[in-house]
Amino acid sequence: MWEHFAHQADIGIKATAESISKAFEDAALALTAIVTDPKKVDAVECVEIECSAEEDELLFINWLSSIIYEMDVRKMLFSRFEVQIENLTVHAKIWGEKINQIKHSPAVEPKAVTYNQLSVKEENGKWTVQCVIDV
Repeated sequence: MWEHFAHQADIGIKATAESISKAFEDAALALTAIVTDPKKVDAVECVEIECSAEEDELLFINWLSSIIYEMDVRKMLFSRFEVQIENLTVHAKIWGEKINQIKHSPAVEPKAVTYNQLSVKEENGKWTVQCVIDV
C-alpha cells in the first residue's frame, strides 16, 4: 500500500508493507504515480538496479534516486518492481516502457529524493518508508 501526502510544491510518498523489500517496491510504485497512473505503464523492458548504503534511510534514498536516474537516462517509466535487500544492499529488477506522451500524459518530472520527512522504520511487524520528492 502506498500514498502521496501534501508538501508545499513537492510531493511526499509513503509506503507500508510486511517487509522492508515490499515497502521499497510500493514506494517505487508511488514514485511512478507522481508522473502517471502506473496501470498505464506496460512492464515490457527489465532494468537491473543495485545500490547500497550504511543505513536504511540512506538506502531508501539511494533506491529511489536510482529509479529517478533510470527514468531520466532511459526515458522510461516503471510499473513493476522486484526488490531483495541484503546487508544494506538493494538488488532489484524493475520493468517498464519508454515514455509515450499521449499514453502516459506525464504530470510532473521527479527531480530528486530529499531528506525532508525521511523515515524508514519497523513497528508492530510492518515497515513504513517515506520521504519527499522534489518535482
